[in-house]
Amino acid sequence: QVQLVESGGELVQAGGSLRLSCAASGRTFTVYGMGWFRRAPGKEREFVAAISGRGDLTRFQDSVKGRFTISRDDAKNTVYLQMNSLEPEDTAVYYCAATPLEFAVFSTAYTYWGQGTQVTVSS
Repeated sequence: QVQLVESGGELVQAGGSLRLSCAASGRTFTVYGMGWFRRAPGKEREFVAAISGRGDLTRFQDSVKGRFTISRDDAKNTVYLQMNSLEPEDTAVYYCAATPLEFAVFSTAYTYWGQGTQVTVSS
């Protein structure tokens, strides 16, 4: 079992930045690929970013490329999502997830999910 707790979501103005954190506990963190997903009001959950278990591979949704980065600190069992140049369209609940695979971008590959953290970007 892996428990995931997200933090860092808040209200921010367009053009601002936020860093989301996801703290993991339970089974060995380093064996899991990690991902961030989001669900905007009235929309389906969508992939945002993923990082491999070794931390050497990342992937981003096209709409966040160049603005968001994902990283992991295995010593702290934490994965981060740095979000810059935020836009109102980024408003959503952001979820952290862990997969037993080395790397994955599809939500169905992810076994463990956090409760989510709200990000609201005002125009």
